[in-house]
Amino acid sequence: MSSEFKLDPAIHYDSEDPEFGSMNGKVTLGRRDSLVYKILDGFLEQRNRSFINIATNAVRRVTSNRFSRGTRAALHDDINLQTDEDGRREHGSERKSGPLLSGTAYCISSCSMILLNKVVLSSYGFDAGISLMFYQNLVSVIVVIALEFFGVVSTEKLTWKLIKVWIPVNIIFIGMLVTGMYSLKYINIAMVTILKNVTNIITAIGELYIFKKHQNQKVWTAMFLMIVSALCGGITDLSFNAVGYTWQIFNCILTASYSLTLRRVMDTAKQSTRSGSLNEVSMVLLNNALSLPFAIFLILLFNEWEYVYTVDVIRLPMFWVVATASGLLGLAISFTSMWFLNQTGPTTYSLVGSLNKIPISIAGILLFNVSVSLSNLFSILFGLFAGILFARAKMS
Repeated sequence: MSSEFKLDPAIHYDSEDPEFGSMNGKVTLGRRDSLVYKILDGFLEQRNRSFINIATNAVRRVTSNRFSRGTRAALHDDINLQTDEDGRREHGSERKSGPLLSGTAYCISSCSMILLNKVVLSSYGFDAGISLMFYQNLVSVIVVIALEFFGVVSTEKLTWKLIKVWIPVNIIFIGMLVTGMYSLKYINIAMVTILKNVTNIITAIGELYIFKKHQNQKVWTAMFLMIVSALCGGITDLSFNAVGYTWQIFNCILTASYSLTLRRVMDTAKQSTRSGSLNEVSMVLLNNALSLPFAIFLILLFNEWEYVYTVDVIRLPMFWVVATASGLLGLAISFTSMWFLNQTGPTTYSLVGSLNKIPISIAGILLFNVSVSLSNLFSILFGLFAGILFARAKMS
């Protein structure tokens, strides 16, 4: 086999190429090697171009994908940012409206409760305060149990250990409710709110001797003004009733005792529960549920059941509507006070409670046509001012 091969005459080579020579139109072996090198070089160059094209296309696809992902991410971030802004705006709106709504609900329920109790005891002439308390507490127990059944609230399970700890508190609680009922029957609402300021004085004295808690000079000054307003109000009260004032004095003592006793047994009561805590709803259920057997005992002891059985007012449907509404409002005070306290704080809660006495007093005078002299009206306003001053002094 010859080592030479014929080339196509159409192929042209540069005569100046050192690797090629013209020797009778034929290509030697060295030239053939050069040609193979050229072919391989061209092939590799073509492959490189293909590789470069592939790499370029890959880079373009990656860049495009990154751009697309970046665009989608930016769009997603914009959506999230807008959502966060809307959420913050909505949360800020709720945070602004929460204290207003809760405070309004607390004031309305508190005022309505006192006014409805006054209607039941005075306007309807119902002379069975223990029976009324029993019915109101029964309504509260039924509502709390229903709310717990539907998962709206949660309460601690009542155990004998917890009940034994809570009985002293509950006895004072019952006395506080009963005396409050009878004082409201004989005294107008404005004077009841002023005389209730005495509770703050008794509580402060109890804190001093029991818990060694000292008050500042502003607090004692405000309490002195409360005493002056209560004395002036009693002297100038045109509808003064010794029985009513006696009931109210006992009510102030029992209310202060309830507050002080509750603070003393609270830690023990929490240790008596399975969870180690006792929320406000559990205390509402505990107080109202334990009061029912004691109320039945008192109703039988004072033969109040005979009066309730024979009195004509219980046959009026509207009487039961008002009595039921007062029971619901008593429970509403517990829930709205917790709501308002959580939305604001003890300071605002105390101040609003003092300010709330103003509309209660005005409504009591206007709705029940109470005869008020100018000096008695001044005593009432002075007592309201002393209550507000007391709340402000407790803040400092």
